[in-house]
Amino acid sequence: MKRLVPFLLLLSAATALASDIPESFVEIREVIPDVLMDIRYVTEHNFVGAKVEGYEAAKCYLTRKAAEALSGVEADLRPFGFGLKIYDCYRPQRAVNHFVRWAEDLNDTKTRTEFYPTVDKRHLFRDGYIASRSGHSRGSTVDLTLVALPPKPQPSFILGKTEQKACFLPIEERFRDNGLDMGTGFDCFHELSHPENPALSEQQRAYRLLLKTLMEKHGFRYYDKEWWHFTLKNEPFPDTYFDFVVK
Repeated sequence: MKRLVPFLLLLSAATALASDIPESFVEIREVIPDVLMDIRYVTEHNFVGAKVEGYEAAKCYLTRKAAEALSGVEADLRPFGFGLKIYDCYRPQRAVNHFVRWAEDLNDTKTRTEFYPTVDKRHLFRDGYIASRSGHSRGSTVDLTLVALPPKPQPSFILGKTEQKACFLPIEERFRDNGLDMGTGFDCFHELSHPENPALSEQQRAYRLLLKTLMEKHGFRYYDKEWWHFTLKNEPFPDTYFDFVVK
C-alpha cells in the first residue's frame, strides 16, 4: 500500500495537469469581449448529433497569439457593419477521439440528412473529413464565419424535432444560421464547402474572399476543403496536441 500511494499521487497530478488550461491560452472574450459565438460541439447540433466529449461550456479557447490575431480581423470588419461568428476553437484530443468513434459506427446516421447527405459514412476517413488528429487541438485553429451587425436572431435546433435540411441547399432552405451566406452551412461534408468552388454565386464568393483576405492579412492560412477553417501560420505549438477540457 505504501508503494501504491506515491503512484496514485503522481497519477492525480498528471490528471490535474491534463485538465488545467495552460497559461498561454485565453478565452476569446478576454480579447474580443463582444464576439458572437455558436459553439456547436457543446450542443446536439453537429454532425455527431450529441454533446461532444471534452466540451463542458460554450467557450472558445485559443493561444493568446491566435486570439490577438483574430482581434485584428474583428477590428477590420467592424467599420463595415460586419463581425465574426465563431463555431469552434481549441478542441480537446478526447473530442477528436469521439469523432473517430462516431465515424467508425456505421449504424449511427441520425445527422446524415443535414451534414453528409451525399457522402458514404464509410469514406469519411478516406475523403479527409475525419482524422485521428486535428490542428484544433494545437490551440491556434478556429472555425468561423462572417455576420452582419447587429446579428439576426437564430432559430433553436432540437435533434429529432427540428427538420434537418441538407447543408448545401440555398440559404432559404437549409438551417437558418444568422451568418452571411457563404454557400453552405458549418461542417458541411460536401464539395461546395471547398473555399474556391466555382459553383458558388458571385455574392457567396465575395463573402468567402473577404473572410479569407482578412484572415490571411492577420497571419492565418485557410484549409482547402473548409471555407470556415483557419490556422495561424506561426502557431506557438505546432507539434503539441492538448487535451484539457473546455470549461
